[in-house]
Amino acid sequence: MSTTPRANVRRNDSTPRDLRTPQGRPLLLTGSTVITGDPLLGDWQEAVVLIGGTVIVGIGPGLLTAAGDDNMIVIDCAGTLALPATADFTTPHADATLTPGKQADIAVLRLADTPGTPAGAAPARGTHLDILVTGGQVRLYNGRPLNAADATTTPTPEGVPDHDPSHPFLGMWVDDNDFVRQELLPDGRYDEARADRPSAYQGRYWITGTRIDYLDDLGFWAYGEFRDGHLHHAGYRFTRR
Repeated sequence: MSTTPRANVRRNDSTPRDLRTPQGRPLLLTGSTVITGDPLLGDWQEAVVLIGGTVIVGIGPGLLTAAGDDNMIVIDCAGTLALPATADFTTPHADATLTPGKQADIAVLRLADTPGTPAGAAPARGTHLDILVTGGQVRLYNGRPLNAADATTTPTPEGVPDHDPSHPFLGMWVDDNDFVRQELLPDGRYDEARADRPSAYQGRYWITGTRIDYLDDLGFWAYGEFRDGHLHHAGYRFTRR
């Protein structure tokens, strides 16, 4: 089975400075797969979106040829997906579309992790929201607020929640049939046994109020809620033993 390689964006180091002081220059997003949400326009595997002021001026292939003539600020968006920032796929023909004349509210999403993203089970892995445009203004660039954007730097993920080693919810939790036994350990890790399988799942957890978030060593996230003296998680009801 063949696969299509994902292109890596190539950004000009001077672009953030140009975006902070655009001085009326048009903005051109190039090379994205574009989801317009407009049934007349349709979508493109690779296209450009031209923004002038607060609105979308043009969309589709071919516009890049005018970039130099019109002194556009060009952002390479190869390997990304561009769609309306407030897309609502549950409502056909919703107002939020990428259509010429509409307000330029656009989200550009990376299709691959940025270089340096940790592999495996890691909290705060960073975001695939690469560029965010609202009202024709770039708010996020390279996944960071424009004022902090640096084309040569990998975005810094937000901090990991604090862990309380003396939290009152720590201890062994067992489901009603004694099939699943989940121990919340003081070091911020959990150890879950299932039937005769010890340590069937292991990983990290964080408790915030009555919510618990899990990051398993296999890489998946899950959650639970503490209600009325029980832990509700993944369809099970646990009682502390």
